[in-house]
Amino acid sequence: MARASLGVHEPLSGRYIHVKNRTQTWMGPAQMITDKVKLFLTFQVSAWVRIGSGANGPQNVNVALGVDNQWVNGGQVEINDDRWHEIGGSFRIEKQPSKVMVYIQGPGAGVDLMVAGVQIFPVNREARFKYLRHQADKIRKRDIVLKFSGAGSSSLSGTNVKVVQTQNSFPIGSCMSRTNIDNEDFINFFVKNFNWAVFGNELKWYWTEPQQGNLNYKDADDMVALCQKHNIETRGHCIFWEVQATVQQWIQALNKDDLMKAVQNRLTDLLTRYKGKFKHYDVNNEMLHGSYYQDRLGKDIRANMFKTANQLDPSATLFVNDYHIEDGCDTRSCPERYIEHILDLQEQGAPVGGIGIQGHIDNPVGPVVCTALDKLGILGLPIWFTELDVSSINEHVRGEDLEVMLREAFAHPAVEGVMLWGFWELFMSRDNAHLVNAEGDVNETGKRFLALKHEWLSHARGQVDVQGQFNFQGFHGKYAVEIDTPSKKIVKTFVVDKGDTPLVVPVEL
Repeated sequence: MARASLGVHEPLSGRYIHVKNRTQTWMGPAQMITDKVKLFLTFQVSAWVRIGSGANGPQNVNVALGVDNQWVNGGQVEINDDRWHEIGGSFRIEKQPSKVMVYIQGPGAGVDLMVAGVQIFPVNREARFKYLRHQADKIRKRDIVLKFSGAGSSSLSGTNVKVVQTQNSFPIGSCMSRTNIDNEDFINFFVKNFNWAVFGNELKWYWTEPQQGNLNYKDADDMVALCQKHNIETRGHCIFWEVQATVQQWIQALNKDDLMKAVQNRLTDLLTRYKGKFKHYDVNNEMLHGSYYQDRLGKDIRANMFKTANQLDPSATLFVNDYHIEDGCDTRSCPERYIEHILDLQEQGAPVGGIGIQGHIDNPVGPVVCTALDKLGILGLPIWFTELDVSSINEHVRGEDLEVMLREAFAHPAVEGVMLWGFWELFMSRDNAHLVNAEGDVNETGKRFLALKHEWLSHARGQVDVQGQFNFQGFHGKYAVEIDTPSKKIVKTFVVDKGDTPLVVPVEL
């Protein structure tokens, strides 16, 4: 991960620190770095770690920072063998500290810790963006040949052609709530800038059936109708949520048989009612962080939820969805754990069709995010960032964070869409994460977002060649071509889909 940022001129030397006689988990090498840290700068953390013998079960090792006696996680890894493991993470400090110490800690008392190649360095985001632009062009663009035919086409050579892309087909959506759809300014921004929607709460079980048998689908119905009116695709979030704190009290009071019936009723009610209306479903949210249904109904229940959902609505792609997959911060949901989890579901016959990475991330670092995507990409399933938000009190830094995530997603061949977890100040689940201020003004973060969307539209001008053709390269999506002939101006529309070979578009005049 560090090599992707620093290049090959920073090799590992083969030397390492060996920490012995550890009597506490926090014991390990440490260093003061107060005078090295600059405010609002994102620092990447990289280290290689190994543990000695005598460990009793898996051991967590992490690079931590003590910032004025507050603990900041710089990345962690779980170790269950005697090999070297890479830790990749990041941190940023947004208030002036008086003392910053970095330390490496984690294994249980009595377990030796070996540490090599610790590097902490400011991220060069511009260099990374340049590389990502090149990568995005390779996977999101296609060669296009406009082939003119019809009356007068033989004399078109030299005629002016103007091509304008009206929409990039890469899905970029946002979360919305029922209260939002009464806000005209909110809806105007939404419809103009997003082509997918996900509902914050209105499809969750605790919303649609707060008390047993008391069903409330009106909010979701209103939101589905709005999305259909504006040709916005929708994700169904979520059928179940595995974390116990999110499960309604009436469900928690049921015995095993009644709980099984309630689960079946929930699947039947929801997927029959909205059959064909949600392109995706998050079937059982955050299974790496909770196990409410599995603990009560047995290991099979998770795969059965997927199987039943697929039978009830075969048109929907069924997703797993979890957090801290991409940031190196949580060993419970590291990419390796997620892969293991998905393979386990598939082995039980669950038709898992997509991988959801929530993306509630702080100070993202491109190579760390990309490494997680590369690992998950081996499963061959589409990956979506399903709940993306970034947070900083500085709008410029926040905009840069958002650009990091959007560029990494857009330039990665396994990623097929991004959903923001909101954009309007009054309707965010995290502070300092908005793109549009409460009064409706687009802030610096929002301007970054709009500039990126503009960059991902291809436009071309030129002249028809002697073969009656016009060639250009453009992003996938919808286009309009304008031809100025001596007698009239002609406008035609066409669509560019994914493909490895040049797309020949016949334009009948």
